[in-house]
Amino acid sequence: MDKLKLIIKREFLAKVKNKSFIVMTVLSPLLMVGLMMLIIFLNQKNSEEVRTVAFVDESNLLASVFTDSNSTKYIDLTALGIEEARKQTEGHYYGVLYIPKSDSLVNLSKGIAFYSEDTPSLNLLSSIENKLEKKIRNLKIEQLHFDVDKIKATETTVQIETENFIGEKSSKIGSVLRMVTGGGFGYLIFMFIIIYGTSVMRSVIEEKTSRIIEIIISSVKPFQLMLGKILGNALAGVLQFIIWMISAGLLLFAITYIFGIEAASSGSAMGQMNPEMIQQVQSSSASELQLALQEIKNLPILTMFFSFIIYFIGGYLIYSSIYAAIGAAVDSETDTQQFMMPVLMPLIIAIYVGFSVIENPHGPIALGFSLFPLTSPIVMLMRIPFGVPWWQILTSMLLLIITFIAIVWFAAKIYRVGILMYGKKPTYKELYKWLKY
Repeated sequence: MDKLKLIIKREFLAKVKNKSFIVMTVLSPLLMVGLMMLIIFLNQKNSEEVRTVAFVDESNLLASVFTDSNSTKYIDLTALGIEEARKQTEGHYYGVLYIPKSDSLVNLSKGIAFYSEDTPSLNLLSSIENKLEKKIRNLKIEQLHFDVDKIKATETTVQIETENFIGEKSSKIGSVLRMVTGGGFGYLIFMFIIIYGTSVMRSVIEEKTSRIIEIIISSVKPFQLMLGKILGNALAGVLQFIIWMISAGLLLFAITYIFGIEAASSGSAMGQMNPEMIQQVQSSSASELQLALQEIKNLPILTMFFSFIIYFIGGYLIYSSIYAAIGAAVDSETDTQQFMMPVLMPLIIAIYVGFSVIENPHGPIALGFSLFPLTSPIVMLMRIPFGVPWWQILTSMLLLIITFIAIVWFAAKIYRVGILMYGKKPTYKELYKWLKY
């Protein structure tokens, strides 16, 4: 145990004293928060852009639908005709909408065209299409001598309230929270395994190529060396993630507090509403906030926290053992490519399956992949916010521990042979022979 502690300490200090580790620990929170602020800023600037669209309505039926909004203004050029309107629009307006004269509303809807210098925005076209569709629909209803107002009065919006069997209300916000929470935990484990598993592999390759490994294993067993590397890198990684989360959270809070980005954006939107609309928005926001707080309270926070720790440790130990074995088997990082895909495939599948099973978190596919040890650290964490029976969690953890012990044992057999092999590119056949030694 004393030797193992020394190896863990050596790997940990070597990692945290590395210049790239220090630089990334400091810069990553700044880059993450800066990127978020940039996205918010660009979205605000994009929403402030006002497009001016000209239209020529030769039918004299649809001009009333073109009312100005915050992002779009309309200019009526019907008196000029389409040819003259196209000439005036080019270089001055975003585009020109042409509505031809037609003998029927069916033919009218098929003859509408939009002319612009560049490819028009899909959102803008969809907005115009929706306006025209509703107007043409109302005109057709009037031609059939039906009362449009009475038909509109029959339109009903249905909002289904959800509630569990013990009387607690839930909402769509809860599903979003569960999806974001589970997806965030699963993706965090995925990134940690990739980043620090690769770091273990590179450390092994570096010591093997420099022949330092031959001196080290004269004092310690190969298994102790491999386990020490894995645990030392894990501790450094956990420290880095803790620093990232704390510093990113503080930065985000400070920037939001100083510049008031959310308040400014909500204030500008409120300023464009009348008092009645503002009151409705405020009351709906208050009820949504209350539901969101209730949904957060209903999340299995303790189960998620302890499960995250166990799956985090178990998943990392399994994959870092495989990475250490790969690093011991090769002479350079370029030789690792033939072994990387089989290692990455379960992780990639777990991410895709995890996001797809959110729609049906209790289905057979979700259950199967949350029990399979190579995908369970990601898929099970994505399922837990939706409520998972204890027997499934305990079974998954038990299988994860058994698989970890088996993989560490196999990886150690490859590691103890591979670290002293030079000058020969290993194959899967060679690895199988090493397992039999």
